Amino acid sequence: MLYAAGASRVEEFMKRLCRVTVTLTIVGLALVMARAQNPVPRPPDGGSREVLVSILIPSLPNAPFSATVNTESVRLLPNGTHITLKNHRAIARDGAGRIFQERRLLVPEDGKHESIVTQIEISDPVAHELYICVPREGVCQVEFFDAPSFEPPPVANPTPPPQRAIGDLLGKQTVEGLETVGARETTVIPPGAIGNDSPIDVQREYWYAPQLGINLISKLDDPRVGTQNFELSDVRLGEPDKKLFKISREMKLIDLRK
Repeated sequence: MLYAAGASRVEEFMKRLCRVTVTLTIVGLALVMARAQNPVPRPPDGGSREVLVSILIPSLPNAPFSATVNTESVRLLPNGTHITLKNHRAIARDGAGRIFQERRLLVPEDGKHESIVTQIEISDPVAHELYICVPREGVCQVEFFDAPSFEPPPVANPTPPPQRAIGDLLGKQTVEGLETVGARETTVIPPGAIGNDSPIDVQREYWYAPQLGINLISKLDDPRVGTQNFELSDVRLGEPDKKLFKISREMKLIDLRK
């Protein structure tokens, strides 16, 4: 099963908002079945851990909004099996540039699995505070926060970027009532670069909304991780609910600034 939306334990809190990552843990079904058939204890060797990087939300002032991020991850196994996982999480940014984000589990959308909130992040570029809260643990961690500098993407790129990447402009389209500019980027990983014996084509597609400074649609097609789709819905312009940026008094606060 894949887990998204950050760590589930307090000691795994340490990560910066600029990465905007969601952690995924893969549990090997074959290992579980082997243990059921053979009760002899042995170390749980094997497996892997991956990171699914969601959309980046910069701390832009005077551009408040709230929305839902819809994530879909599709992986194709060598035997032809598709694994499709999804989640839907709330995000918001106020006029001061404060950002609220939920992190939720990626689960099969079959009505049998609950996409629980595993983490809540609140960043404040004015107070220079970052809160990372785990509701199930009843704990919030606060640390120093400096908003990363943000430069909007160029409208056109007359020269191809390095590393054999090719970019194409896709024109404009309206998404959720906002004008967006589309771009597609194809990167070729040459043989031998990461131990591969043949070229690997990685394609990314973005539909960027200049008014908000974020991608309303983002698609990744990478043979190494499969297909990842991110799309914003229920976009509402204007100040979000102020309660989103308040920490519950019931949460235990761990101040790492000390």
